Amino acid sequence: ETTQKAATAAATISTAPKATAVEVVGTTWKRCAACHNFTDAPKVGPGLAKILGRKAGSMSNFHYKFTQYIKGKGWVWDEAHLRKWMCSSKEAIKEFTGDPDAQTKMPVQHICKPADQESVLSKLKSIS
Repeated sequence: ETTQKAATAAATISTAPKATAVEVVGTTWKRCAACHNFTDAPKVGPGLAKILGRKAGSMSNFHYKFTQYIKGKGWVWDEAHLRKWMCSSKEAIKEFTGDPDAQTKMPVQHICKPADQESVLSKLKSIS
């Protein structure tokens, strides 16, 4: 009886629908690891876990150097914002805040090619 229950449980587990995993493409995303963790833990920059859908500047465990440009003018990180940020964070901060003097500590990464951006976005989706 115990063996039959174990076999039934094993069969149930093996036939249970599996969560859909996000395929991470390319390796461009690895460039982000120089300054960011792919967890909630901060590094030079804030952790990137669950960044999609998060309000900019909202990681409570990270001190944002240029908070005045983000707080109150924050946006939600979606694919469109992330694509612009990856290409030119210095220009994106000005556009997102509407402030021509807005600044960010993050250097420009020049990740502008759609395939390279997909690499980063696929990694971010895999940890969201």
